[in-house]
Amino acid sequence: MGKLEKILEQNTVNIRSLMRNTSDLNVKYGKAGGVDVCALFCEGQIDTNQLANLIYRPLNSIGNKEILPPERVAEIISGELFSAGEQKQLSTYDEVILKLYSGFCVLLIDGITYGIAIGIQGYKTRSVSPPLNHRNIRGSREGFVEAVRTNMSMVRRRIKSPDLVMSLTTMGKLSNTDICICYIEGRADKRLIEEVKGRIERLPLSVILESGYLQPFLEDKNSLFSETGVTERPDVLASKLYDGKIGIIVDGTPFALIVPKLFSENFIAVDDYSEKPIYAFMMRLLRYFAFFIGVYLPGFYVALANFHPELIPDSLLLNLASSVAVTPYNLLVECIIISIFYEIMREAGLRMPTDVGHAVSIVGGIVIGDIVVSAGLVGAPILLVIAVSSIAGYIVTDLYNTIILTRFAFILAGGLFGLFGITIATVILLLKLCSMNSYGVPVTAPISPFSLKGMRDTFIRFGWKRLAKTDMKIQDMNGVKINE
Repeated sequence: MGKLEKILEQNTVNIRSLMRNTSDLNVKYGKAGGVDVCALFCEGQIDTNQLANLIYRPLNSIGNKEILPPERVAEIISGELFSAGEQKQLSTYDEVILKLYSGFCVLLIDGITYGIAIGIQGYKTRSVSPPLNHRNIRGSREGFVEAVRTNMSMVRRRIKSPDLVMSLTTMGKLSNTDICICYIEGRADKRLIEEVKGRIERLPLSVILESGYLQPFLEDKNSLFSETGVTERPDVLASKLYDGKIGIIVDGTPFALIVPKLFSENFIAVDDYSEKPIYAFMMRLLRYFAFFIGVYLPGFYVALANFHPELIPDSLLLNLASSVAVTPYNLLVECIIISIFYEIMREAGLRMPTDVGHAVSIVGGIVIGDIVVSAGLVGAPILLVIAVSSIAGYIVTDLYNTIILTRFAFILAGGLFGLFGITIATVILLLKLCSMNSYGVPVTAPISPFSLKGMRDTFIRFGWKRLAKTDMKIQDMNGVKINE
């Protein structure tokens, strides 16, 4: 768009034109030292108290009794008067417009070919509150918010070291979204840092409104299992940075991305590090068990009932036969119908207003479920199986979407081919999972390839006294060949 000119009026006219005469642009003219000056800012983006104290009052203190050269006025403004935390010189219209939309006030001086941007951001943001999805019993109650600089400060308070690097860049041709790349110098592999930065710099998106926009570009290929971690907790992000990983914070979303991600990390919770190791071990085993229940139980039940009834105890088999005899559909169709019906209720409970959503969940789960069984449309055993598997899936929240899709796949495999189909589907799933490689890091590490040192915090969590004796980064595990 070109560089700023010496004539103040020409600069303001050009800025108005480039900003399409937007109504939220405020242009205030005045004099300082006998020189025409102009303050530009966007309404609603700045703090009016800081505007008065850091800009208007110092400008008025210069006075107009003595006529000063424009260079001296600019020197006084930029070097002697203002005490704002952020202050930059701008030489192009592009830079001026970007700073205006970012909550800066830009001062233009007649006869000077650059502007002075002063950070007085004052837009409304949500206050720091407990995370909604990744809850904990002990530990921090702080969760990320939508303002990227607030999120950066929460991470900085947890890692007070000059080795913590926060590289802020702007991406998106239209949205100009701030993206912060976080890593710890000396912990993160340099090739990994360069690869992540390169992928973000090559983003072809014009608008970035949420971290999910970036996620596909940070992963090597589409898969049921995500290669990018997501967290809304600053303490979790800080711990992953210490492991040698890279964090990406996007302005406008309370979720940070972490790369690379290991499959075993889906079963690790923050509270595991606040409890006794034996209790953390038991809870992790419970999460793995819940994952297998959520994926396998419906398909396994349908496979046994349709193809292998001899494996079911006689008393249970009689009850199953009586429930199937009074329903119009076979078990495979019943299982698919109930699964779809449950997902409809879950989606309705999530998208509707909170009060109504609770009512839908209760009515759908209790009343409608009881009526469906009483009417003979489905059997009570299959309803119980779907309910148990769905609840178990919620224990591993990061994998819930994956559990839904794989559950349907195993229902079809078990309903059409029995235990043989489930076995084949399991082999395909394991092959797919073991073949995944994110930035040269096997997703199944440290289980496969096996790393004895890495297993100290996978199924079993060693105590802090033993963990403190050794130090391990993501690139130290067996089979890791970053960017090779």
